[in-house]
Amino acid sequence: MSKLSRMHTAEHILSAVMKKYYSAPQNLELHLGEKKTKSDYEVPQALSDQDIDKIESLVNQEIKKKHAVTSFIIPRIQADNYDLWKVPKQDQEIRIVKIGDFDEQPCGGNHVSNTQEIGNFKIISYDLRENGRLRIRFKVE
Repeated sequence: MSKLSRMHTAEHILSAVMKKYYSAPQNLELHLGEKKTKSDYEVPQALSDQDIDKIESLVNQEIKKKHAVTSFIIPRIQADNYDLWKVPKQDQEIRIVKIGDFDEQPCGGNHVSNTQEIGNFKIISYDLRENGRLRIRFKVE
């Protein structure tokens, strides 16, 4: 299990938390790194330090649930229920990564097989960019 796989799976959980609890429809930009990762979200209002603490807590709660991380392939024609904005238009088969019953999203990247492999999720910093996007920088320990 690589550090990038751990970070990438944590990002999936973070994105699901942002969508479910903070009305951020999708991850708008992502830079995966072994030491830290940054992820941008469009949110309807600025978030407080308490919101950021809650996001970190919600992500760690999901990690501790020991969700199995699996994937499956579906034809593009059956993928209407998924956000395909990052999937190349020419792809006719879509790989869906499923994290227990918590999240499913298209992704071609590498992931852990169980969320317990991620470790502790820690938000390093956050800021609201000029373009109205919230940038969250995080690591896994």
